[in-house]
Amino acid sequence: MEPFCPYFHHAVELIGRRWSGAILRALRTGVSRFSELTATVPGLSDRMLSERLKELEAEGIVERRVIAETPVRIDYLLTEKGRALSGVMDAISAWATRWHDDGPSQAHDCAESAAATGRRRGRSRQPDSYDAR
Repeated sequence: MEPFCPYFHHAVELIGRRWSGAILRALRTGVSRFSELTATVPGLSDRMLSERLKELEAEGIVERRVIAETPVRIDYLLTEKGRALSGVMDAISAWATRWHDDGPSQAHDCAESAAATGRRRGRSRQPDSYDAR
C-alpha cells in the first residue's frame, strides 16, 4: 500500500465534507424529499443541503429525479455509485458505535438507529439490488 492515494483522498474528502455523510445516510434509509432530508438531519440548513446535493449529484452519487405532477415533486436517490458506499457506511457506523467517546460504547447503535428511522417513516428496507437507497 502506498502512503498516499489520490483516489482515496478524493473519496474521503467527498464523503467527509460537513453534512455529506449524514445526507447519504438519510438517503440510504429511504428519505428522498428535500423537506424530509432537512427534517431528518438536525442543524442542516436548506442552503447547505442544496449545495451538498448538487456536489453529490455532480459526482454521480445522487440522482435528482423530477416527477411531473402537480405540484412538481423532486426526489433524490442514490445512484449505483452511491449505493456502492453501503459497505463503507456500515463500517463507519460500526466503528462510530464502538469507539464513540474514545472507547467501546454500547450507548447507541448506529445501525439499529438507521433501521428504526426507516421503520418509523413507514418504509421497509429495499431489496439488495437497491439496498443503499
